[in-house]
Amino acid sequence: MRLVSLRIVAVAAALGVPTLALAEPRTTLNIGMAAQDVGRLDPHFAVSTTDRIPVSWMFNGLVRFKPGSIDPATIEPDLAESWEHSEDGKVWTFHLRQGVQFHAGMGEMTADDVVFSLRRAADSKSSAFAADYRAVESVEALDPRTVRITLREVVPSMLGLLANYSGGFVVSRKAVEARGADFARQPVGTGPFALDAVTPNQQASFVANTAYFRGAPKLQRVNYRFIPSDASRDLAYQSGELDVNYARTDQAWVNRTRQLPNTMVDVFEPTELSTLSINVTKPPFNDIRVRQAVAYAINRPELVRWRGADVSREGQSLIPRGYLGFTADNGLLPNDVAKAKALLAEAGYPNGLTVKMIHTQLPDMLGGMQVIQAQLKRAGINLDMQVVEHATFHQQIRQDLSPLVYYAAARFPVADIYLSQFWLGRSTVGTPTAVTNFSHCDVADKEIDAARVATDEAEQKRLWAEAQRKLVTNVCGVPLAETFLVFARRADLDYGYELKGSMNLGPMVTEATHFR
Repeated sequence: MRLVSLRIVAVAAALGVPTLALAEPRTTLNIGMAAQDVGRLDPHFAVSTTDRIPVSWMFNGLVRFKPGSIDPATIEPDLAESWEHSEDGKVWTFHLRQGVQFHAGMGEMTADDVVFSLRRAADSKSSAFAADYRAVESVEALDPRTVRITLREVVPSMLGLLANYSGGFVVSRKAVEARGADFARQPVGTGPFALDAVTPNQQASFVANTAYFRGAPKLQRVNYRFIPSDASRDLAYQSGELDVNYARTDQAWVNRTRQLPNTMVDVFEPTELSTLSINVTKPPFNDIRVRQAVAYAINRPELVRWRGADVSREGQSLIPRGYLGFTADNGLLPNDVAKAKALLAEAGYPNGLTVKMIHTQLPDMLGGMQVIQAQLKRAGINLDMQVVEHATFHQQIRQDLSPLVYYAAARFPVADIYLSQFWLGRSTVGTPTAVTNFSHCDVADKEIDAARVATDEAEQKRLWAEAQRKLVTNVCGVPLAETFLVFARRADLDYGYELKGSMNLGPMVTEATHFR
């Protein structure tokens, strides 16, 4: 045995490989993110890509997407071991795992925590995802290991609401009540990693949860570093400071990065659909001719050429392609700059107009908006962009401070959730039931509500299609492009699963993630 070991060391030395690496596998993972800082690590308020990614390492849901997949058919047990539902689909009963421990010594997870979490997720004062849970009539603990959820009406995908995503994450009631507003920077979950510290504008660090119910993680630490500059982040990756790099969704970047040694580029789903929401209540956009001018000015094929065919595709509706209920038969206006100019003149703007808007400094989104800015300028619409830090961007657009909102998002792949969050009147920002409807449009409310409770699948799809037609023809917003998620990683980093998709918009770091 000693002879074999000596031979390994000799070969390693000949290849220039440090022998220490053979004896002591790396246990710290360094991830670079295009952000200035984290915003809120409270999972029920984690709406930005920056926050969604690490939240998925710290928290669990009753059920979960199989790691590496976004297919609803792969949803499997997580904090719940099993479940059943009534014949009419309105009463669901979940049986919990025993012995699951919260981080920070906050005790064992029980039905009381699940009830607290789901009620919290359904309350607009304590959750950004409350609208998803409108159909929930009650959540109750039958005993410490059993939770019953009763619905007012059947929902298109009940398990999707309870998965390890958005409002489905389970928090520690004790920690939330003890930490109050500080919970956003001192979160407590049950996941494979726990927050160690946040160093503002530098990094958030996470340590292994050795008591994790699926087993102690192979990694001991994850450093989530904030490097907003693409160039600086790329240099950090190339110099070996980073093991995973949040990428630009840019074909040239992908092609160049694929040539780097010991590097893999992962391109995966879900696509984030970028849309330009238009506030139909604010001049000049209360005139549909101006909104139509915006729609005619948008050149989607150009956006895809700018991004790259490997990483993007044209947006065809106000929900992403592939979602249950999607239709491209919706009256989407084609690119026609001459038509855009004619409509502006007809609306009283023969010399064009200037519009102020707020936008994020997040490089990927900023680059996309700058292309849109150039396209609109050709038609005589000049955008005066006020660029702010990403967390500030999210705060200000929710305060209804921008008549145009460029937003890129992925959601559970059923039309209802995307339509309800972005295009339902009750979800309008600035209202008590606000979610992410920046357009103030409510023209499709009847169809969206009816589709949610429809028991006939064909009728449900018809209603979703009609909702899309109304929203598109009224130009409540304009679909732009669908962009795949792109990350670079060391070839010797094994996530522990095949990465085909991640609903939390970045690689899941699990107990199985390790360096080979």
